[in-house]
Amino acid sequence: MEESESRYYYIPRTGPTVQLQNLQTALEARNQKGYLWIDLIRPDKEMLTALQNPFELHPLSIEDCLDENQLPKIDDYPTNSFINFNSLTYSDHLLNVTEINIFIGDDFLITSRQQDGGNEKFFQGIIQHYFGKGSEDLRQGPAYLLHFILDQIVDSKFIAVEALEDELNEAEDAIMENLAKFNPSELLHIRQNLLSVRKSLFNEREVLVKICRLDCPFIPKKAIFFYRDIYDHLSKFFELTETSRDLVTSLMEMYLSMLNNQMTKAANDTNITVRRLTFITTIFMPLSLLAGIGGMSEWSMMTGPANWRIAYPVFLGAMVVLGAVNFWLLKRWEKRTQGQLE
Repeated sequence: MEESESRYYYIPRTGPTVQLQNLQTALEARNQKGYLWIDLIRPDKEMLTALQNPFELHPLSIEDCLDENQLPKIDDYPTNSFINFNSLTYSDHLLNVTEINIFIGDDFLITSRQQDGGNEKFFQGIIQHYFGKGSEDLRQGPAYLLHFILDQIVDSKFIAVEALEDELNEAEDAIMENLAKFNPSELLHIRQNLLSVRKSLFNEREVLVKICRLDCPFIPKKAIFFYRDIYDHLSKFFELTETSRDLVTSLMEMYLSMLNNQMTKAANDTNITVRRLTFITTIFMPLSLLAGIGGMSEWSMMTGPANWRIAYPVFLGAMVVLGAVNFWLLKRWEKRTQGQLE
């Protein structure tokens, strides 16, 4: 099991961002002008409990940070707001959903995630790119850092959504090229991943709705315009997911329709073969009866043994005539039946 890790940053109103050594120095820096960002990786209960009293975190939020099966949401408390968001990564046909828990207050931002899920590089990018620039927006307060984190999380979702769309296109090509080799379980797997993405996007959109209508007291009104942009991106990805879900249904219907056509064609070929065999059998049934009678020397008995040279040729000729008449009657009956169907 990987060890827990914590990082502490102090963002002053002026000057560069400072990385602190431990929680004690972070709490001391909190008394200055500026705010703290505490980044927790795979925190245990003890690490989160240590932050509970200094930052007045609610015990229910602490429990949510330790539970990896939470839906995206926002809970407002007197001294802070708790936000649960999902980071999505998709590789090797596997969707990985990583929960990112965030506490925001007047002078602090705490991020927590139980598993890395490819987010370590992501958060390092925030530190190097965003902090290194010394952005003026960053110094205005934790709401602007929260916007940047959420914006990067949402933008990274497009990679997963685009990968799922590419898989759908590949599945469509596979169905058209070789129906027999196509495995329909691939469509079911894609559909399941799309449902997971849709559930995440739907709840995250509700979080942004609450933020944009100023339900969160720790995000000022002047920062709402940035969060509206995140909401627009979420809505776009949600619509793409809905379109992809409809496409999965269409592909499944197309696969079943084409498979049914192939089965119908095979059934028709079988019916034609059986019909031909039945036609031949019907012609030879009376001939078999006569052959059986002739095989018992009935013609010799009726005409006398001395006349067998005449009796059997007549018998064979009668079989030929009977077979021809039977064939003509069956063909006539078949044409009449087809005419009635038409």
